[in-house]
Amino acid sequence: MMLDLVKKNRSYRRYFQNVKISRETLVELVELARFSASGGNMQPLRFILSCEEEMNAKVFSCLKWAMFLKDWAGPQEGERPSAYIVMIKDKNVNTPNNLDAGIMAQSMLLGAVEKGLGGCMFGAINKPLLAELLKIDQEKYEIALVVALGSPKEKIVIDDLPSGGDTRYWRDENNVHHVPKRNLSDLIL
Repeated sequence: MMLDLVKKNRSYRRYFQNVKISRETLVELVELARFSASGGNMQPLRFILSCEEEMNAKVFSCLKWAMFLKDWAGPQEGERPSAYIVMIKDKNVNTPNNLDAGIMAQSMLLGAVEKGLGGCMFGAINKPLLAELLKIDQEKYEIALVVALGSPKEKIVIDDLPSGGDTRYWRDENNVHHVPKRNLSDLIL
């Protein structure tokens, strides 16, 4: 059921790094993005696939991890993503909005969950450095998002958010990641 798939699609930040993801799997996820909605059907996004250690290290070095976990610099070696999809916008394609990246990233993440994987989308990226490391032509393209992928190593729990409560995620003493979500009755006006 779709609701179960969406509930399993959390922003995972720790993975079993030794569980490799094939290029073929990444291509299958991009295929989901290809069939996703696109503003004005302009289809401005292109994708750089990374599932090799050397390239993964370059992408990893440019990401900013978990802004609410102030004492955590990101996953340690052995817990890092085993693949990435770097989403690139073609500057020559005029689009009515910037929604495509989020829509397509969500489609890919849902596909990853269906395959028993997990991921996290990143907008907090050192884009100039990543463009340099990946040799992206910055005259023609700009980085939109990065999707990190892997076999999830962490447990994530969804907590009901009390009315007026804090929406910041947190980790407990057992390293369980808690994500507060507003109640449905608080969302519908």
